[in-house]
Amino acid sequence: MARSFGTYSTSMVPNAVRGLLIANVVVYLIQQIFDSTPVLVLGGMYPAITGYFGLIPAAFWHGYVWQVVSYMFLHGGFFHILFNMFVLWMFGRTLETIWGPKKFLKYYFICGIGAGLLNSVLTPTSPIPIIGASGAIYGLLLAFGVLFPNQPIYLYFLFPIKAKYFVIGLVVIEFFSGFNPNSPVAHFAHLGGMLFGFVYLQWPKWKYKLKRAQGDQQRKQHLKVVYRREDEVRKLQKEVDDLLDKINQSGLDALTASDKKHLEEASRKLRDWEKQGGSRS
Repeated sequence: MARSFGTYSTSMVPNAVRGLLIANVVVYLIQQIFDSTPVLVLGGMYPAITGYFGLIPAAFWHGYVWQVVSYMFLHGGFFHILFNMFVLWMFGRTLETIWGPKKFLKYYFICGIGAGLLNSVLTPTSPIPIIGASGAIYGLLLAFGVLFPNQPIYLYFLFPIKAKYFVIGLVVIEFFSGFNPNSPVAHFAHLGGMLFGFVYLQWPKWKYKLKRAQGDQQRKQHLKVVYRREDEVRKLQKEVDDLLDKINQSGLDALTASDKKHLEEASRKLRDWEKQGGSRS
């Protein structure tokens, strides 16, 4: 799987993505060294790192609460981590450039933790550990499909498909695959990552609509200020959208240094406005 999104220099890996790549690889190497030692967890024998830090739903509900975070850094094999890190590198760079490192990491962990929580709720007594960053990775794919719905993604580097249809296809495949009792993959955890990611992306709009529906008196008193502010935000949003369209057409490298600086500043202002209770249309 690859996406047609211009060319990138190998050094152009933003801080949060780089940190996650390094952390996952380091933990994977530690896992290879120490997982040969068995440990006892809730009466069951597990490889040491997987038993303590993989997400075992039954153990999670018995106090092993850290597992809902730590499981994201463990992987089941070379190709498992290779795929996840490739997708993180491929799509995460664009998302972090748009959002900034703080929002990107917040989104990443919300998707990963949400995936683990959903799996633990659906299978609360399961003694089978789940490991991997896939819940967070599927959340990144969802975000890319929402932000760049018409951007082509090349399946197996050969077959182009628009990002929005790719995401819809993933949801359908994961949903029906989740009912296969013989599958070793936690498909509903993948869906959980996408679900939590979708809610996170849509929440500002839902919150804004709820505030408008309530029609509280305070908002009416400051209506002119709000409208003026919304005009400023719409202007900023249009500038960001124009730059994103430029990325969509020619890739991130098509942006000049001035464009990139303006994109980061405009995105930061929009994030600050959202924190203060605003919304992006």
